Amino acid sequence: MENPFPDRLAAEVRTRRGSLRLSQRDLAELAGVSERFVRFVEQGKRTVQLDSLLALLDTLGLELRVQTRTSTAARALSGVRDGGGQRGHGELPGHGEPADGPAARP
Repeated sequence: MENPFPDRLAAEVRTRRGSLRLSQRDLAELAGVSERFVRFVEQGKRTVQLDSLLALLDTLGLELRVQTRTSTAARALSGVRDGGGQRGHGELPGHGEPADGPAARP
């Protein structure tokens, strides 16, 4: 199954950078990352450093959110419990919050 996230992220970054009228070099300098890194993000490269990505998104006024999804896999994981409904080791804190719950921030 293909993961569309890197392509969506690339498009969002390119669009936002364009709307701010920043060159890749300008954005790199503002975010404290290399111009090459900006290029990789905008190309949808599958392996990027999370801390650098977060700095880039912060500079653009964008945020990366982690939220519960409704896929079959996520529903299956939500059934993992230990001892009568207590949170299991495989469950993430915040499980069960609404889809528009808090943003993940470092």
